[in-house]
Amino acid sequence: MSYCPSVLCNQATRNGDTVNTALILAEKIDPNGVTPGVVGFLITAAVAITAIFLILDMNRRMRRLRYREEAVANVDAEVAVDKLIADVDKETGNG
Repeated sequence: MSYCPSVLCNQATRNGDTVNTALILAEKIDPNGVTPGVVGFLITAAVAITAIFLILDMNRRMRRLRYREEAVANVDAEVAVDKLIADVDKETGNG
């Protein structure tokens, strides 16, 4: 059984002719009057623009995170090289 509002179901059961009732109601509906209109367009556009800004912000933050990880890795590598040079200098007596 399909869903129909109580008013339509009552009319259909009273008349006993579901198909005719549906056709009559379908003819009464103006196809130009059931559009979302300007408000629907504005809401959809706002959601789309917000999504674009969120995606751009996420990309920027991910890029920053990657650069920070690379900078930390570079600093760790420099510290390791300095420590290795200090150990070699200590062993050879140059330091």
